[in-house]
Amino acid sequence: MFRDKGSRFIGHLIPVSSQDEIRVELENLRREFHDARHHCYAWRIGAGGESWRVNDDGEPSGSAGKPIYGQLLSSNISDVLAVVVRYFGGTKLGIPGLIHAYKTTTREAIETATIIDKVLYAEFTINFGYPSMNQVMKVVREHDVEILRNDFNINCSIYARVRKSALTRVAELFQNIGKVQCTEIQEK
Repeated sequence: MFRDKGSRFIGHLIPVSSQDEIRVELENLRREFHDARHHCYAWRIGAGGESWRVNDDGEPSGSAGKPIYGQLLSSNISDVLAVVVRYFGGTKLGIPGLIHAYKTTTREAIETATIIDKVLYAEFTINFGYPSMNQVMKVVREHDVEILRNDFNINCSIYARVRKSALTRVAELFQNIGKVQCTEIQEK
């Protein structure tokens, strides 16, 4: 919580993964803090924060949502909804004062939150013949490739996943075996 000239600013950081979740969380906060004047927020979704939005909820344009979003960017966090609930204290803060209050409240919420690191995985298929089985399985064991499904018939195939950061190296190793095809499965 942050206070300035009688106004109280209460910061909330909520993990989210979809816009539907965001709508539900915003409704819950508006219900819980129904007597507050403003519920300003910003959110980012996706590994690189591809989807995002800011909302000033009646505050002067750019004085609330953008400072909140700026803190999410500077902390490099995603899949999160940041909401600052404001109880108006009777004294106007001016745009610089509002920017400072929303920025500070969000920064303090981030500093006190438990940040969860997520590992990004890439899924792929490996197609090969039996003669390559030992070499393929050696790469699987040595590079923490997780086998999700396999089919060992006349032609072998493995559906697997690996850390996204290791995909290029692992794919090269499979390609170097010869007569092995490694194809990344594109996200939908």
